[in-house]
Amino acid sequence: MCKYILSIDQGTTSSRAILYTKDAEVFGTAQQTFPQHFVQNGWVEHDPVDIWQTVFASVKNVLAQQRVTAADIIAIGIANQRETTLVWSKKTGQPIYNAIVWQDRRTSQYCDSLRDAGHSKIVNDKTGLLLDPYFSATKIRWILDNVTGAKEQAQAGELAFGTVDTYLLWQLTDGKVHKTDATNASRTLLFNIHQQCWDEDLLALFDIPASMLPEVMDSAADFGVTSSELFGGEIPINGIAGDQQAALIGQACFEEGMAKSTYGTGCFLMLNTGDKALKSNNRLLTTIAYRLNGKPTYAIEGSIFMAGATMQWIVEGLKLLESAGESEALVKGVPLDHGVFLVPSFTGLGAPYWDANARGAILGLTRDSGISTIVAAALQSVGYQTKDLQKAMEGDGLRPSILRVDGGMANNNWAMEFLANILGASVERPTLTETTSLGVAYLAGLQSGVYESTAQLATMWRCDRRFEPTMSSFERNDLYAKWLHCIAQVTLANNPQNDG
Repeated sequence: MCKYILSIDQGTTSSRAILYTKDAEVFGTAQQTFPQHFVQNGWVEHDPVDIWQTVFASVKNVLAQQRVTAADIIAIGIANQRETTLVWSKKTGQPIYNAIVWQDRRTSQYCDSLRDAGHSKIVNDKTGLLLDPYFSATKIRWILDNVTGAKEQAQAGELAFGTVDTYLLWQLTDGKVHKTDATNASRTLLFNIHQQCWDEDLLALFDIPASMLPEVMDSAADFGVTSSELFGGEIPINGIAGDQQAALIGQACFEEGMAKSTYGTGCFLMLNTGDKALKSNNRLLTTIAYRLNGKPTYAIEGSIFMAGATMQWIVEGLKLLESAGESEALVKGVPLDHGVFLVPSFTGLGAPYWDANARGAILGLTRDSGISTIVAAALQSVGYQTKDLQKAMEGDGLRPSILRVDGGMANNNWAMEFLANILGASVERPTLTETTSLGVAYLAGLQSGVYESTAQLATMWRCDRRFEPTMSSFERNDLYAKWLHCIAQVTLANNPQNDG
Protein backbone atom coordinates (compact mmCIF):
# COMPACT_ATOMS: atom_id res chain seq x y z
CA MET A 1 0.00 0.00 0.00
CA CYS A 2 1.27 3.51 -0.87
CA LYS A 3 2.35 5.37 2.24
CA TYR A 4 3.83 8.74 1.42
CA ILE A 5 3.29 11.99 -0.45
CA LEU A 6 6.41 13.45 -2.06
CA SER A 7 6.77 17.22 -2.22
CA ILE A 8 9.23 18.91 -4.54
CA ASP A 9 10.01 22.43 -3.31
CA GLN A 10 12.07 24.18 -5.96
CA GLY A 11 13.25 27.50 -4.55
CA THR A 12 15.45 30.39 -5.56
CA THR A 13 18.63 29.09 -3.96
CA SER A 14 17.98 25.36 -3.46
CA SER A 15 15.81 22.40 -4.38
CA ARG A 16 14.27 20.16 -1.72
CA ALA A 17 12.43 16.86 -1.69
CA ILE A 18 10.27 16.07 1.35
CA LEU A 19 8.41 12.88 2.15
CA TYR A 20 5.20 13.34 4.14
CA THR A 21 3.11 10.70 5.85
CA LYS A 22 -0.65 10.76 5.39
CA ASP A 23 -0.82 12.54 8.76
CA ALA A 24 1.28 15.38 7.29
CA GLU A 25 4.36 14.47 9.32
CA VAL A 26 7.81 14.86 7.74
CA PHE A 27 9.28 11.39 7.13
CA GLY A 28 12.42 12.42 5.28
CA THR A 29 14.03 15.33 3.48
CA ALA A 30 16.92 16.03 1.13
CA GLN A 31 18.21 19.32 -0.23
CA GLN A 32 20.76 20.66 -2.69
CA THR A 33 21.78 24.26 -3.27
CA PHE A 34 22.81 25.70 -6.62
CA PRO A 35 24.62 28.87 -7.73
CA GLN A 36 23.10 32.21 -8.62
CA HIS A 37 24.40 33.97 -11.71
CA PHE A 38 24.52 37.76 -11.40
CA VAL A 39 25.36 38.48 -15.02
CA GLN A 40 25.39 42.26 -14.65
CA ASN A 41 23.77 44.93 -12.50
CA GLY A 42 20.14 43.91 -11.84
CA TRP A 43 20.37 40.66 -13.82
CA VAL A 44 19.82 37.31 -12.05
CA GLU A 45 19.89 33.94 -13.84
CA HIS A 46 19.84 30.22 -13.05
CA ASP A 47 21.24 27.42 -15.16
CA PRO A 48 18.23 25.21 -16.01
CA VAL A 49 20.48 22.15 -15.72
CA ASP A 50 21.17 23.11 -12.11
CA ILE A 51 17.45 23.43 -11.40
CA TRP A 52 16.61 20.01 -12.82
CA GLN A 53 19.65 18.15 -11.55
CA THR A 54 19.24 19.40 -7.97
CA VAL A 55 15.56 18.40 -8.01
CA PHE A 56 16.35 14.97 -9.44
CA ALA A 57 19.21 14.37 -7.01
CA SER A 58 17.16 15.52 -4.01
CA VAL A 59 14.33 13.12 -4.86
CA LYS A 60 16.74 10.24 -5.45
CA ASN A 61 18.53 10.99 -2.18
CA VAL A 62 15.45 11.16 0.02
CA LEU A 63 14.08 7.93 -1.45
CA ALA A 64 17.40 6.18 -0.90
CA GLN A 65 17.88 7.54 2.62
CA GLN A 66 14.44 6.41 3.75
CA ARG A 67 14.46 3.19 1.70
CA VAL A 68 11.31 4.23 -0.11
CA THR A 69 10.44 3.12 -3.64
CA ALA A 70 8.22 4.63 -6.29
CA ALA A 71 5.58 2.07 -5.34
CA ASP A 72 5.43 3.61 -1.85
CA ILE A 73 4.56 7.08 -3.16
CA ILE A 74 0.90 8.05 -3.44
CA ALA A 75 1.51 11.22 -5.44
CA ILE A 76 3.86 14.14 -6.03
CA GLY A 77 3.20 17.81 -5.37
CA ILE A 78 5.38 20.56 -6.87
CA ALA A 79 5.97 24.01 -5.38
CA ASN A 80 8.19 26.44 -7.24
CA GLN A 81 9.80 29.85 -7.25
CA ARG A 82 7.28 31.92 -9.17
CA GLU A 83 7.74 34.19 -12.22
CA THR A 84 11.16 32.72 -13.03
CA THR A 85 11.01 32.17 -16.78
CA LEU A 86 12.29 29.40 -19.05
CA VAL A 87 11.95 28.88 -22.80
CA TRP A 88 12.96 25.59 -24.39
CA SER A 89 12.76 23.63 -27.61
CA LYS A 90 9.75 21.35 -27.89
CA LYS A 91 11.82 18.95 -30.00
CA THR A 92 14.90 18.61 -27.83
CA GLY A 93 13.67 19.82 -24.45
CA GLN A 94 16.79 22.01 -24.23
CA PRO A 95 16.39 25.58 -22.93
CA ILE A 96 17.48 28.23 -25.40
CA TYR A 97 18.67 30.56 -22.62
CA ASN A 98 19.24 30.49 -18.87
CA ALA A 99 16.25 30.80 -16.56
CA ILE A 100 15.62 34.50 -15.91
CA VAL A 101 14.90 34.74 -12.19
CA TRP A 102 11.97 36.60 -10.63
CA GLN A 103 14.42 39.07 -9.05
CA ASP A 104 15.82 40.09 -12.43
CA ARG A 105 15.32 43.74 -13.46
CA ARG A 106 16.64 43.77 -17.03
CA THR A 107 13.25 44.63 -18.53
CA SER A 108 12.76 47.81 -16.45
CA GLN A 109 13.00 50.12 -19.46
CA TYR A 110 10.61 47.95 -21.46
CA CYS A 111 8.10 48.15 -18.62
CA ASP A 112 8.58 51.93 -18.49
CA SER A 113 7.83 52.17 -22.21
CA LEU A 114 4.64 50.12 -21.83
CA ARG A 115 3.52 52.33 -18.96
CA ASP A 116 4.32 55.47 -20.95
CA ALA A 117 2.25 54.08 -23.82
CA GLY A 118 -0.77 53.77 -21.51
CA HIS A 119 -0.96 49.99 -21.11
CA SER A 120 -0.91 49.82 -17.31
CA LYS A 121 -4.68 49.78 -16.86
CA ILE A 122 -5.47 46.92 -19.24
CA VAL A 123 -2.71 44.81 -17.67
CA ASN A 124 -3.89 45.50 -14.13
CA ASP A 125 -7.57 45.04 -14.97
CA LYS A 126 -7.04 41.66 -16.58
CA THR A 127 -4.24 40.17 -14.45
CA GLY A 128 -4.40 41.97 -11.11
CA LEU A 129 -0.67 42.66 -11.52
CA LEU A 130 1.46 45.71 -12.26
CA LEU A 131 3.76 46.35 -15.20
CA ASP A 132 7.00 45.33 -13.56
CA PRO A 133 10.08 43.26 -14.54
CA TYR A 134 9.14 40.88 -11.69
CA PHE A 135 6.62 39.02 -13.85
CA SER A 136 7.16 36.55 -16.68
CA ALA A 137 5.84 38.18 -19.86
CA THR A 138 8.57 40.79 -20.27
CA LYS A 139 11.20 38.13 -19.59
CA ILE A 140 9.75 35.97 -22.39
CA ARG A 141 9.80 38.98 -24.69
CA TRP A 142 13.45 39.65 -23.82
CA ILE A 143 14.44 36.07 -24.64
CA LEU A 144 12.60 36.16 -27.97
CA ASP A 145 14.23 39.48 -28.85
CA ASN A 146 17.77 38.64 -27.75
CA VAL A 147 18.38 34.95 -28.51
CA THR A 148 19.32 34.40 -32.14
CA GLY A 149 16.50 32.71 -34.07
CA ALA A 150 14.16 32.53 -31.05
CA LYS A 151 11.48 34.78 -32.49
CA GLU A 152 11.26 32.73 -35.69
CA GLN A 153 11.21 29.44 -33.76
CA ALA A 154 8.43 30.74 -31.51
CA GLN A 155 6.34 31.85 -34.47
CA ALA A 156 6.82 28.39 -35.99
CA GLY A 157 5.44 26.77 -32.81
CA GLU A 158 8.77 25.16 -31.93
CA LEU A 159 9.31 26.73 -28.49
CA ALA A 160 7.68 26.14 -25.11
CA PHE A 161 7.46 28.62 -22.25
CA GLY A 162 7.11 27.67 -18.64
CA THR A 163 7.59 28.83 -15.12
CA VAL A 164 9.73 26.42 -13.09
CA ASP A 165 6.82 24.09 -12.30
CA THR A 166 6.11 23.62 -15.99
CA TYR A 167 9.75 23.00 -16.80
CA LEU A 168 10.02 20.38 -14.03
CA LEU A 169 6.80 18.75 -15.18
CA TRP A 170 8.23 18.50 -18.70
CA GLN A 171 11.40 16.89 -17.33
CA LEU A 172 9.59 14.51 -14.97
CA THR A 173 7.28 13.27 -17.72
CA ASP A 174 10.00 13.05 -20.38
CA GLY A 175 8.43 15.85 -22.42
CA LYS A 176 4.94 14.36 -22.49
CA VAL A 177 3.21 17.06 -20.42
CA HIS A 178 3.20 20.83 -20.94
CA LYS A 179 0.94 22.14 -18.18
CA THR A 180 0.85 24.58 -15.28
CA ASP A 181 -1.65 25.48 -12.58
CA ALA A 182 -3.74 28.61 -12.19
CA THR A 183 -1.58 30.11 -9.42
CA ASN A 184 1.53 30.10 -11.59
CA ALA A 185 -0.37 31.22 -14.68
CA SER A 186 -1.67 34.19 -12.71
CA ARG A 187 1.91 35.48 -12.26
CA THR A 188 2.82 35.79 -15.95
CA LEU A 189 1.02 39.02 -17.01
CA LEU A 190 -0.66 36.88 -19.69
CA PHE A 191 -3.48 35.19 -17.75
CA ASN A 192 -6.93 36.74 -17.32
CA ILE A 193 -7.73 35.95 -13.69
CA HIS A 194 -11.42 36.79 -14.14
CA GLN A 195 -12.05 34.65 -17.23
CA GLN A 196 -9.46 32.02 -16.19
CA CYS A 197 -7.71 31.83 -19.55
CA TRP A 198 -4.70 33.10 -21.47
CA ASP A 199 -5.67 36.52 -22.75
CA GLU A 200 -5.45 37.30 -26.47
CA ASP A 201 -5.07 41.05 -25.91
CA LEU A 202 -2.13 40.55 -23.56
CA LEU A 203 -0.48 38.03 -25.88
CA ALA A 204 -0.75 40.62 -28.64
CA LEU A 205 0.60 43.39 -26.39
CA PHE A 206 3.73 41.39 -25.54
CA ASP A 207 3.88 39.75 -29.00
CA ILE A 208 4.04 36.22 -27.58
CA PRO A 209 2.67 33.30 -29.64
CA ALA A 210 -0.07 31.32 -27.86
CA SER A 211 1.60 28.09 -29.00
CA MET A 212 4.34 28.65 -26.42
CA LEU A 213 1.97 28.51 -23.45
CA PRO A 214 1.14 25.51 -21.24
CA GLU A 215 -2.36 24.22 -20.51
CA VAL A 216 -3.71 25.72 -17.27
CA MET A 217 -5.07 23.26 -14.70
CA ASP A 218 -6.55 23.39 -11.20
CA SER A 219 -3.96 23.39 -8.41
CA ALA A 220 -5.06 19.86 -7.48
CA ALA A 221 -5.33 17.96 -10.75
CA ASP A 222 -3.97 15.12 -12.86
CA PHE A 223 -0.67 16.45 -14.18
CA GLY A 224 0.49 13.10 -15.57
CA VAL A 225 2.99 10.59 -14.21
CA THR A 226 6.75 10.53 -13.89
CA SER A 227 8.77 8.60 -16.44
CA SER A 228 9.37 5.15 -14.96
CA GLU A 229 13.09 5.38 -15.76
CA LEU A 230 13.62 8.24 -13.29
CA PHE A 231 12.64 6.66 -9.97
CA GLY A 232 11.98 3.02 -10.83
CA GLY A 233 8.27 3.37 -11.51
CA GLU A 234 5.56 5.80 -12.50
CA ILE A 235 4.37 8.23 -9.81
CA PRO A 236 1.26 10.42 -10.27
CA ILE A 237 1.81 14.18 -10.13
CA ASN A 238 -1.34 15.56 -8.53
CA GLY A 239 -0.60 19.01 -7.15
CA ILE A 240 1.14 22.19 -8.28
CA ALA A 241 1.22 25.69 -6.82
CA GLY A 242 3.54 28.67 -6.78
CA ASP A 243 5.51 28.71 -3.57
CA GLN A 244 3.63 31.54 -1.87
CA GLN A 245 0.21 30.13 -2.66
CA ALA A 246 1.47 26.73 -1.49
CA ALA A 247 2.47 28.33 1.82
CA LEU A 248 -1.00 29.88 2.16
CA ILE A 249 -2.48 26.39 1.73
CA GLY A 250 0.07 24.87 4.11
CA GLN A 251 -0.91 27.50 6.69
CA ALA A 252 -4.55 26.44 6.24
CA CYS A 253 -5.64 30.00 5.39
CA PHE A 254 -8.81 28.76 3.69
CA GLU A 255 -11.20 31.32 5.19
CA GLU A 256 -11.70 34.80 3.79
CA GLY A 257 -9.59 37.32 5.73
CA MET A 258 -6.92 34.85 6.86
CA ALA A 259 -3.34 35.87 6.10
CA LYS A 260 0.17 34.46 6.07
CA SER A 261 3.62 35.94 5.57
CA THR A 262 6.47 33.80 4.29
CA TYR A 263 10.08 34.73 5.04
CA GLY A 264 12.23 32.90 2.53
CA THR A 265 14.50 34.54 -0.02
CA GLY A 266 11.90 37.30 -0.23
CA CYS A 267 8.88 38.08 1.93
CA PHE A 268 5.34 37.59 0.71
CA LEU A 269 2.26 38.62 2.65
CA MET A 270 -0.91 37.08 1.25
CA LEU A 271 -4.50 37.55 2.43
CA ASN A 272 -7.36 35.30 1.30
CA THR A 273 -10.21 37.34 -0.24
CA GLY A 274 -12.45 34.38 -1.08
CA ASP A 275 -14.29 34.34 -4.41
CA LYS A 276 -13.79 38.09 -4.89
CA ALA A 277 -10.84 39.42 -6.89
CA LEU A 278 -10.46 42.66 -4.91
CA LYS A 279 -8.61 45.46 -6.63
CA SER A 280 -5.97 47.25 -4.58
CA ASN A 281 -5.70 51.02 -4.59
CA ASN A 282 -2.30 50.80 -2.93
CA ARG A 283 -0.19 48.93 -5.47
CA LEU A 284 -0.71 45.47 -4.01
CA LEU A 285 -1.32 42.53 -6.30
CA THR A 286 -4.54 40.67 -6.92
CA THR A 287 -3.73 37.03 -7.55
CA ILE A 288 -5.15 33.52 -7.50
CA ALA A 289 -4.66 31.86 -4.11
CA TYR A 290 -5.62 28.43 -5.47
CA ARG A 291 -8.12 26.85 -7.85
CA LEU A 292 -9.96 23.69 -6.82
CA ASN A 293 -12.71 21.92 -8.76
CA GLY A 294 -12.65 24.72 -11.34
CA LYS A 295 -13.39 27.41 -8.73
CA PRO A 296 -10.74 30.09 -8.12
CA THR A 297 -10.07 31.57 -4.69
CA TYR A 298 -8.38 34.96 -4.80
CA ALA A 299 -5.88 36.81 -2.62
CA ILE A 300 -4.30 40.22 -2.15
CA GLU A 301 -0.52 39.99 -2.02
CA GLY A 302 2.39 42.21 -1.15
CA SER A 303 5.79 41.10 -2.44
CA ILE A 304 9.15 42.03 -0.91
CA PHE A 305 12.25 40.98 -2.83
CA MET A 306 14.79 40.76 0.01
CA ALA A 307 14.18 38.94 3.33
CA GLY A 308 16.30 35.83 3.83
CA ALA A 309 18.38 37.08 0.91
CA THR A 310 19.37 40.05 3.07
CA MET A 311 20.70 37.71 5.73
CA GLN A 312 22.45 35.71 3.00
CA TRP A 313 24.21 38.95 2.00
CA ILE A 314 25.15 39.58 5.64
CA VAL A 315 26.72 36.10 5.76
CA GLU A 316 28.22 35.70 2.29
CA GLY A 317 28.72 39.29 1.17
CA LEU A 318 29.78 41.13 4.32
CA LYS A 319 30.90 37.96 6.14
CA LEU A 320 29.63 39.33 9.44
CA LEU A 321 28.33 35.90 10.48
CA GLU A 322 29.21 32.29 9.78
CA SER A 323 25.51 31.50 9.33
CA ALA A 324 22.18 33.30 9.57
CA GLY A 325 21.33 31.11 12.56
CA GLU A 326 23.89 33.01 14.63
CA SER A 327 21.97 36.28 14.28
CA GLU A 328 19.45 35.78 17.09
CA ALA A 329 22.06 35.37 19.84
CA LEU A 330 24.15 38.25 18.45
CA VAL A 331 21.34 40.85 18.50
CA LYS A 332 19.73 39.81 21.77
CA GLY A 333 21.02 42.82 23.70
CA VAL A 334 20.65 45.40 20.92
CA PRO A 335 17.97 48.05 21.69
CA LEU A 336 15.24 48.26 19.05
CA ASP A 337 15.82 52.01 18.56
CA HIS A 338 19.55 51.80 17.85
CA GLY A 339 19.40 54.38 15.05
CA VAL A 340 20.68 52.26 12.14
CA PHE A 341 18.45 51.30 9.20
CA LEU A 342 19.27 48.91 6.38
CA VAL A 343 17.15 49.35 3.26
CA PRO A 344 17.75 46.11 1.30
CA SER A 345 16.71 47.35 -2.13
CA PHE A 346 19.54 45.43 -3.84
CA THR A 347 17.28 44.54 -6.77
CA GLY A 348 14.84 47.42 -6.43
CA LEU A 349 11.88 47.84 -4.07
CA GLY A 350 8.78 45.66 -4.33
CA ALA A 351 5.34 46.49 -2.94
CA PRO A 352 4.05 49.04 -2.34
CA TYR A 353 6.83 51.14 -3.95
CA TRP A 354 7.61 49.14 -7.11
CA ASP A 355 10.79 51.10 -7.72
CA ALA A 356 13.05 49.05 -9.98
CA ASN A 357 15.84 51.66 -9.78
CA ALA A 358 16.20 51.79 -5.99
CA ARG A 359 19.41 50.32 -4.56
CA GLY A 360 20.38 49.29 -1.06
CA ALA A 361 21.70 51.53 1.69
CA ILE A 362 22.69 51.53 5.36
CA LEU A 363 21.77 54.79 7.08
CA GLY A 364 22.38 56.21 10.54
CA LEU A 365 25.84 54.72 11.15
CA THR A 366 27.90 56.19 13.97
CA ARG A 367 31.16 55.25 15.69
CA ASP A 368 29.03 53.26 18.15
CA SER A 369 27.63 51.09 15.35
CA GLY A 370 29.02 47.59 15.11
CA ILE A 371 28.33 44.17 13.66
CA SER A 372 25.44 43.48 16.04
CA THR A 373 23.77 46.78 15.11
CA ILE A 374 24.01 46.12 11.39
CA VAL A 375 22.70 42.57 11.78
CA ALA A 376 19.82 43.86 13.92
CA ALA A 377 19.02 46.44 11.22
CA ALA A 378 18.99 43.68 8.62
CA LEU A 379 16.52 41.61 10.65
CA GLN A 380 14.38 44.67 11.38
CA SER A 381 14.27 45.60 7.70
CA VAL A 382 12.06 42.57 7.15
CA GLY A 383 9.66 43.77 9.84
CA TYR A 384 9.59 47.30 8.45
CA GLN A 385 8.90 46.04 4.93
CA THR A 386 6.08 43.86 6.26
CA LYS A 387 4.73 46.98 7.97
CA ASP A 388 4.74 48.68 4.56
CA LEU A 389 2.51 45.88 3.28
CA GLN A 390 0.26 46.02 6.33
CA LYS A 391 -0.26 49.78 5.83
CA ALA A 392 -1.07 49.23 2.15
CA MET A 393 -3.63 46.55 3.05
CA GLU A 394 -5.16 48.87 5.63
CA GLY A 395 -5.55 51.43 2.87
CA ASP A 396 -7.57 48.84 0.97
CA GLY A 397 -9.77 48.18 4.01
CA LEU A 398 -8.02 44.92 4.91
CA ARG A 399 -6.22 44.29 8.19
CA PRO A 400 -5.63 40.80 9.52
CA SER A 401 -5.51 40.82 13.32
CA ILE A 402 -3.45 37.62 13.28
CA LEU A 403 -0.61 36.86 10.90
CA ARG A 404 0.63 33.30 10.39
CA VAL A 405 4.35 33.21 9.57
CA ASP A 406 6.60 30.60 7.98
CA GLY A 407 9.89 30.21 6.15
CA GLY A 408 13.39 30.00 7.55
CA MET A 409 13.45 33.42 9.20
CA ALA A 410 10.25 32.63 11.12
CA ASN A 411 12.43 30.49 13.40
CA ASN A 412 14.24 33.60 14.66
CA ASN A 413 12.40 34.57 17.87
CA TRP A 414 14.00 38.05 18.06
CA ALA A 415 12.89 38.86 14.51
CA MET A 416 9.35 37.56 15.13
CA GLU A 417 9.05 39.52 18.40
CA PHE A 418 10.06 42.67 16.53
CA LEU A 419 7.59 41.81 13.77
CA ALA A 420 4.70 41.57 16.26
CA ASN A 421 5.79 44.86 17.84
CA ILE A 422 6.16 46.87 14.64
CA LEU A 423 2.89 45.51 13.23
CA GLY A 424 0.96 45.87 16.48
CA ALA A 425 -0.57 42.47 15.72
CA SER A 426 -0.38 38.87 16.90
CA VAL A 427 2.07 36.67 15.00
CA GLU A 428 1.54 32.90 14.97
CA ARG A 429 4.24 30.42 14.05
CA PRO A 430 3.18 26.84 13.24
CA THR A 431 4.96 23.74 14.46
CA LEU A 432 6.08 23.16 10.88
CA THR A 433 7.49 26.35 9.33
CA GLU A 434 8.27 24.77 5.93
CA THR A 435 4.66 25.21 4.89
CA THR A 436 5.39 25.58 1.17
CA SER A 437 6.14 21.88 0.73
CA LEU A 438 3.27 20.97 3.05
CA GLY A 439 0.85 22.99 0.92
CA VAL A 440 1.54 21.03 -2.26
CA ALA A 441 1.47 17.78 -0.28
CA TYR A 442 -2.05 18.80 0.73
CA LEU A 443 -2.96 19.51 -2.92
CA ALA A 444 -1.61 16.15 -4.09
CA GLY A 445 -3.43 14.48 -1.21
CA LEU A 446 -6.73 16.16 -2.11
CA GLN A 447 -6.49 15.02 -5.72
CA SER A 448 -5.49 11.46 -4.79
CA GLY A 449 -8.18 11.09 -2.13
CA VAL A 450 -5.92 11.07 0.95
CA TYR A 451 -7.74 14.15 2.24
CA GLU A 452 -11.44 14.85 1.83
CA SER A 453 -11.58 18.64 1.96
CA THR A 454 -9.89 21.90 2.90
CA ALA A 455 -11.99 21.84 6.08
CA GLN A 456 -10.22 18.64 7.11
CA LEU A 457 -6.84 20.23 6.34
CA ALA A 458 -7.70 23.25 8.52
CA THR A 459 -8.04 20.98 11.57
CA MET A 460 -4.47 19.73 11.05
CA TRP A 461 -2.79 23.15 11.61
CA ARG A 462 -0.85 23.41 14.87
CA CYS A 463 0.59 26.54 16.57
CA ASP A 464 4.13 26.39 17.96
CA ARG A 465 4.33 29.90 19.39
CA ARG A 466 2.32 33.10 19.40
CA PHE A 467 4.12 36.46 19.58
CA GLU A 468 2.18 39.42 21.02
CA PRO A 469 3.10 43.12 20.67
CA THR A 470 4.55 44.80 23.76
CA MET A 471 5.77 48.05 22.19
CA SER A 472 3.80 51.26 22.77
CA SER A 473 2.07 52.85 19.80
CA PHE A 474 4.32 55.93 20.22
CA GLU A 475 7.49 53.80 19.91
CA ARG A 476 6.03 51.89 16.97
CA ASN A 477 5.01 55.01 15.07
CA ASP A 478 8.34 56.73 15.79
CA LEU A 479 10.40 53.81 14.47
CA TYR A 480 8.23 53.43 11.40
CA ALA A 481 8.42 57.16 10.61
CA LYS A 482 12.22 56.90 10.68
CA TRP A 483 12.04 53.89 8.32
CA LEU A 484 9.88 55.85 5.87
CA HIS A 485 12.40 58.70 5.98
CA CYS A 486 15.14 56.24 4.99
CA ILE A 487 13.00 54.86 2.16
CA ALA A 488 12.50 58.40 0.87
CA GLN A 489 16.26 59.02 0.89
CA VAL A 490 16.95 55.80 -1.02
CA THR A 491 14.32 56.38 -3.70
CA LEU A 492 15.40 60.00 -4.17
CA ALA A 493 19.07 59.05 -4.44
CA ASN A 494 18.36 56.60 -7.24
CA ASN A 495 15.66 58.62 -8.97
CA PRO A 496 16.95 62.21 -8.77
CA GLN A 497 14.51 63.30 -11.46
CA ASN A 498 11.76 62.85 -8.88
CA ASP A 499 13.15 65.72 -6.78
CA GLY A 500 10.49 68.39 -6.32
